Amino acid sequence: MPTFEYSSRLAASPAEAFRWHVRPGAFERLNPPWETVRVVDRQGSVLDGGRVTLRICKGVCFTWTLQHKDIEPGRQFVDEQVHGPFRRWRHVHRFAPEGNGDGCILTDHIDYELPLGHVADSIAGQRVKQMLTQLFRYRHQQLQHELARHRLTADLPPQRIVVSGTSGLIGSALCRFLTSGGHRVDRLVRHMPLPGTTDIRWNPSRAEIDAPALEGADIVVHLAGENVAGRWTGAKKRAILESRTQGTRLLSESLARLARKPRVLISASAIGYYGDRGTEILREGSALGAGFLADVCQAWEAAADPARQAGVRVVHPRIGVVLSGQGGLLRALLPLFRIGAGGPVGAGGQYISWIDIDDLLSALHHTMFTDTLSGAINMVSPNAVTNRHFSETLARVLGRPMLLGMPGPLARLMLGQFADETLLASQRAAPDRLIGAGFAFWFSELERSLRRQLGRLA
Repeated sequence: MPTFEYSSRLAASPAEAFRWHVRPGAFERLNPPWETVRVVDRQGSVLDGGRVTLRICKGVCFTWTLQHKDIEPGRQFVDEQVHGPFRRWRHVHRFAPEGNGDGCILTDHIDYELPLGHVADSIAGQRVKQMLTQLFRYRHQQLQHELARHRLTADLPPQRIVVSGTSGLIGSALCRFLTSGGHRVDRLVRHMPLPGTTDIRWNPSRAEIDAPALEGADIVVHLAGENVAGRWTGAKKRAILESRTQGTRLLSESLARLARKPRVLISASAIGYYGDRGTEILREGSALGAGFLADVCQAWEAAADPARQAGVRVVHPRIGVVLSGQGGLLRALLPLFRIGAGGPVGAGGQYISWIDIDDLLSALHHTMFTDTLSGAINMVSPNAVTNRHFSETLARVLGRPMLLGMPGPLARLMLGQFADETLLASQRAAPDRLIGAGFAFWFSELERSLRRQLGRLA
């Protein structure tokens, strides 16, 4: 019967590493961004021998149910297939003490059997082992990063954190990052909260919010807003502006009236604040730019004034292009680049200020616990690149030629003002205040981020 094993040293005790694995969101944080895996049902938890059912799509889609068993707190737990794609699958997660107690050895040991047994193993066995090696290399590296980030605040008690925009790319990932770090996350939602959840209902367009439920929150992170992508009709532009200003104003006014206010409100903004600025290096003190997005960002940030005036520390992360294999710009570009039809937009000399999604989550976390940070914070990699450089790097990572691009006039014809203010605009932002506050990027180089997000690990 085939076996697979992958081990690495973690800078954490066995108990600490075990605790991280059994918290809500841990599985999702370890799931590689290039894989399409979704939890469709969860009964119980690791600690009580529960089971989880996954929906996995790799060419074809299938479900996979795993039972947690043989739990030894602080030492090991096992995932065993109940039904799914393998004839047999038993995955032992083992945490062993190492050295003087400051670290541990994490070992993932898997006994498995492919459908059709030896026949399938002779055909696909080597490919399966390669996939498992890539998967667990990513998982172990990801776990190292997660534990290191959360260790920076390990001496603080778990926080109660309210988050809006939790169905979006950033919000959903942030919630899992925080819960796997031991914090409680209450989600602001537009539907009636489901039984057994700590969701808080609101409806910004109707100025409705369950304000008493906000009482006692330590941190509030506001990420909700209409997606800016697509042709900007009059209705679309109103939705972009109002979804940001109405929600921010409602939330900040509600926080200002609380008896116990949160320590910090992190209310999102964007580097669209700076407009199209060519090669100018844009720091947090740079002037407001021109254009629709700049006007939106200015109004968006101003809408948080009630909380600021009430003494709440308010932070505006001006977020750049977020790189994730799960969505956003990168996911949209992949179909064209995978067939060799991708390339720069326009002349290609315009700057893209980007950030790996995991660096963004870490930067938000850093901001939550750094009391000296307030106001605008550029959340971008320190290495902005031109559109042409971005396109060349993506093509190289995918192993495809870069044969085509999109001329500027065509982009304008297809997308109008959206193309002018996003795809063709140049914003070379610098994360001066983040770096000055001691934040260290893990994925500041574009190629490293792309390889990691797309499963092309070197």
